[in-house]
Amino acid sequence: MSPSPVSSTPILRRTLIWSAVATAVLAIVAGGVGFLVAQGEGLVSGLLGVLLSALFLAITGISILVANRWYGDPIYVQLFFAIVLGGWLLKLGLFVVVMILLGGQPWLQPMVFFLSIVAGVIMSLIIDVIVLTRMRLPNVSDTTLPTEVPEDVAPGAQNRADEGSSEGGQRS
Repeated sequence: MSPSPVSSTPILRRTLIWSAVATAVLAIVAGGVGFLVAQGEGLVSGLLGVLLSALFLAITGISILVANRWYGDPIYVQLFFAIVLGGWLLKLGLFVVVMILLGGQPWLQPMVFFLSIVAGVIMSLIIDVIVLTRMRLPNVSDTTLPTEVPEDVAPGAQNRADEGSSEGGQRS
């Protein structure tokens, strides 16, 4: 696979990889704390909260990576925003459905579930900050400069030529 010309692609990939590793660690911690607090219900609640927070937070990054595949296409901007907005709408719809389905379940410990979601969101924000502050991204990216244009074809060349001839006439 050839490297993507979009400068945000490596940043998003690194963020998703770090988030996956941190999610595994957080799942172990949240599951363990949940088990200590509320046995089996706490374990399931902690694991489910971390899993859902990781899933919802990854949808945006994945949708941007998918949308970047159309970079250079004449309708890239429209496709990009349609895909990212579709990801956000998918995330919102899934969140509502999941919360309705999980609301009032006897096997769910609400406080462990809530705190594991909060821990997942905080973890994701910390990873985003670390990755974005350590990445080297040029100030001007995803642009190409025009090639060198001969002076007689360059804009304003005619004006400079006219000025030179009028100055030459005054000097002699």
